[in-house]
Amino acid sequence: MNKNAIIGAIAAVAVLIGIIVLSSATYTVNEREQVIITQFGEPKGPPVTSAGLQFKIPFVQKVNVIEKRILEWDGRANEMPTKDKTYIIVDTYGRWQITDPLKYFQRLRDERSALSRLDDILGSETRNTIAKHELIEVIRTTKDRVPVQSEELVEADISGAIGVLPTISRGRSELEKEIFEKSRAKLEEFGIELLDVRFKRVNYNQSVVGQIYERMTSERKQIAERFRSEGAGEAAIIEGEVEEELNKIESEAYKNVQMIMGAADATATEIYAAAYNQSAASVEFYEFSRSMELYPDLIGGKSTVVLSTDSDLFKYMKRIEPKGEGAE
Repeated sequence: MNKNAIIGAIAAVAVLIGIIVLSSATYTVNEREQVIITQFGEPKGPPVTSAGLQFKIPFVQKVNVIEKRILEWDGRANEMPTKDKTYIIVDTYGRWQITDPLKYFQRLRDERSALSRLDDILGSETRNTIAKHELIEVIRTTKDRVPVQSEELVEADISGAIGVLPTISRGRSELEKEIFEKSRAKLEEFGIELLDVRFKRVNYNQSVVGQIYERMTSERKQIAERFRSEGAGEAAIIEGEVEEELNKIESEAYKNVQMIMGAADATATEIYAAAYNQSAASVEFYEFSRSMELYPDLIGGKSTVVLSTDSDLFKYMKRIEPKGEGAE
């Protein structure tokens, strides 16, 4: 191997070593990141928060990248009791950001540990806050909200208790704010700024769902019974009015019938009187025919009739001669 080849090989090795050393001594930071430089596991210098090309001691110092963006925390849905001993399942979420990377690195090191600490702090504060308030405080958004109640529901509910929510002092927004304030103070010790905490979902425990449905069914049945009783009362009033009107119509009709029959009888009597008053013989004939019409009813039945011998009705019977008398 000649001298030039040896020099070329040494130069190539030197260049390669220089590239390796240079690449180990430089690093880049983008706009979404901040960096902590450690030497043998201990932070060295202030955090690097500005973007661009940076330098470090090669092979000795290590680059630890920390997020600068707003991060998401999605809590687990946990079962917890309210002040009125109703078990509910609360699912929460939040947003957070690393504002002190050096403190964050010294206390937590990585994002996994940070999320675990967020679970502990936010979960604990959520349970404490829920346990101090009634269920209605967790459900209602604000204390000024008035439940909408239909006119039919108001009329059907005599007691005024169905569909009326109890009054509250704070409301869900205030509870979220309370959890946020207490958790934020604790997370500042870890270099974390808590930006927001919200309830994602609030569900009843399955053991209470059946009781809730039963209560809702009972309330609706009570309203239905109220409507039925009012309907039965209205029906009775209508039937009474109909019967009264019917009796009135029948009474008027009967009155008219009697008046018509009376007028007809009077007219018939006048006609009869005019017909039989033509002469003494016609009057005699009329009296005779009317008496003959009455005799079957008087004599033909089982009734006993006592007549005076001077009675006008008896005068035609006195003229009847016994059978065989006067025969020759």
